[in-house]
Amino acid sequence: MIYMDNAATTMHKPKEVIDAVVVAMSSMGNAGRGVNEASLSASRLIYDTREKLCRLFGAEDPRQIVFTANSTESLNIAIKGILNPGDHVIATMLEHNSVLRPLYEMEKKGVRLTIVKSNPEGTLDLADIENAIAPDTKMIVCTNGSNLTGNYIDPEPIGTLAREKGIVFVVDASQTAGVFPIDVQKMKIDVLCFTGHKGMLGPQGTGGMYVRKGLSVRPLLSGGSGVQTYSKTHPTEMPTALEAGTLNGHGIAGLHAAVEYLEKTGVDTIRAREQDLMWRFYEGVKEIPGVKVYGDFSTKNRCAIVTLNIGDYDSSEVSDELLTEYGISTRSGGHCAPLMHEALGTVEQGAVRFSFSHYNTEEEVDTAIRAIRELAEE
Repeated sequence: MIYMDNAATTMHKPKEVIDAVVVAMSSMGNAGRGVNEASLSASRLIYDTREKLCRLFGAEDPRQIVFTANSTESLNIAIKGILNPGDHVIATMLEHNSVLRPLYEMEKKGVRLTIVKSNPEGTLDLADIENAIAPDTKMIVCTNGSNLTGNYIDPEPIGTLAREKGIVFVVDASQTAGVFPIDVQKMKIDVLCFTGHKGMLGPQGTGGMYVRKGLSVRPLLSGGSGVQTYSKTHPTEMPTALEAGTLNGHGIAGLHAAVEYLEKTGVDTIRAREQDLMWRFYEGVKEIPGVKVYGDFSTKNRCAIVTLNIGDYDSSEVSDELLTEYGISTRSGGHCAPLMHEALGTVEQGAVRFSFSHYNTEEEVDTAIRAIRELAEE
């Protein structure tokens, strides 16, 4: 199988990641729950992973890094833990359902929601975000990269605006963490939500969030923490404040190895490779009669995603043909980005998404180009 669904999850993981999970499965105790060596070694590895993520994202303190199961959990914690009835929140049409659905829930509880529109290519105008700000605006939440079009959204101008206005800025880095440089202090990001199983090259079921020091976030869960056993309330010190129950230590061991791989290989090197493959594919399909490509390709700096349709064929039919006839794995349908499909005019048809990893090859890309050309001719 030629795997080109890396925006959903990276299937090809570094060998170091696989080995780290296997070792942890046979040796790791429960971090923070004992003084035996199995428990203490788990605690050390988990803290070391916080330190690595702190460096990767330019955070000020490893204790501000919280582990979760994925971006969805991180975003739910941020949205439900900061907003209150009567607050105003700004989001965009580019957002994934992991942002939209928690916001819709909060809207029912009395939070006022404004969705900033995008243009037909899926890009944003900072002026539209600024014009949406009101005296009661508490939060701006925005993706760092569209999972549908691949458009990259620079967080820094939005972060600067939010900081000037005293507004909490939450960034969904699901598609960019591990691939694009992220500096939460320089970009003025208050909460960064990331997942481990995509560009981070880690195991599924891993992820986390950075929370700016001094920002108070209500926990989504409460329970065991390994400390303050006799308190009736959950601890308020970070990161324990947002981590209830046993962490996914085995997965975090894999994430630890993944970040080491990113450090060794270089985020810039990985991104350059993925973008080269993406541009090779785009240049090969953009002029094929009947093929429509979505997104903004006027800038080189974009996620390694090319989303397209062939004529008026249903996107799921095209993906099925790609898999059964050519062995190419893609993603079709709505991609959990309903408002972006509204902007693109593809609600009914959906779209076929090709998303590339640095493990893909030029030969695989050329096969995919040939497949699209032949399907379009049919």
